[in-house]
Amino acid sequence: MSVTTSSPASTRGEAADANTGGGHVSPPVRRVRRRDWVKTAEIALLVGPGLLVFLAFVIFPVLMAAYYGFYRWQGFGGPTDFVGLQNYVTILTDPSFHDALLHNLQIVLLSLILQGPAALLIALLLNRKMRGQSLIRVLIFVPYVISEVVVGTGWSLLLQSEGALNGMLENLGLGALQQDWLADPNIAIWTLMGIITWKYLGFAVILFLAGMQGIPQELTEAAQIDGASFWQIQWRITIPLLGPTLRIWAFLSIIGSLQLFDLVYIIWGQYVASTAGTSTMATYMVVNGRNAGSYGYGNAVAVVLFLISLIVALVYQRYVLRRDTASALTGGKNR
Repeated sequence: MSVTTSSPASTRGEAADANTGGGHVSPPVRRVRRRDWVKTAEIALLVGPGLLVFLAFVIFPVLMAAYYGFYRWQGFGGPTDFVGLQNYVTILTDPSFHDALLHNLQIVLLSLILQGPAALLIALLLNRKMRGQSLIRVLIFVPYVISEVVVGTGWSLLLQSEGALNGMLENLGLGALQQDWLADPNIAIWTLMGIITWKYLGFAVILFLAGMQGIPQELTEAAQIDGASFWQIQWRITIPLLGPTLRIWAFLSIIGSLQLFDLVYIIWGQYVASTAGTSTMATYMVVNGRNAGSYGYGNAVAVVLFLISLIVALVYQRYVLRRDTASALTGGKNR
């Protein structure tokens, strides 16, 4: 009987082969670290410029506005008259600011109620093949690309007491329908909503049409084979699958309504807006800040407006957009 013995060197070799999976040597730690460093450098190179721009033009101005909001500052020289939270107390107790905030909330609700269903209906109709479809889409989208200055100036001329609209009503024998469209507090907010809807409806329509292009055509074809009508298909298939697009549009509409300034300021000016019931937080900020020479107070209003918009955005993302963002991060698997 013979006994086979193995040397210590061969034993160590076999152990090394077993640990390395049959002779495959793992990459050195130094090479792995270099790859991580290169990956980090690539991310910094791509993200760095955008991050710097964001810090310089968003975060830094917000911090400076918060700083100036603690002072009574006239806009020149360094702020020296420290007033603490007095500017913020004045804002939160000012009835004019309360009215402006209420007007913003009205604009938010009316924008969702008026623009959403109208834009969705138009998008559903334009999603069908028809003659002149491209021309209709362009005509609907044109108001959105027109400058707010042009829109505000044009509508202010049309809606004056002696403007074109009242003149047309008189020529048509409908003089009883003539109104003071811009100065009457009972009508002015509806006039503003009409102008906003006319201008921003095209953006919602184009956004909804883009969302509809991502809906599989096979679903609608299968529904048609089963005998579903056009409106049944839209209600059961198109609108539910358009949910993420609808929620994104609603978010953009809410934030835009909270920050509305240009149309109101151009059409109603700095004095008529408050008496006509169309003032917003942004117009309040300009009138009581820059125009009044109280830049510290204006910066405090800007901070309050920023915080309100931020809270609304965070709450909306937490309770409305959570499913959409979770689906995007997990590759379509909702949790």
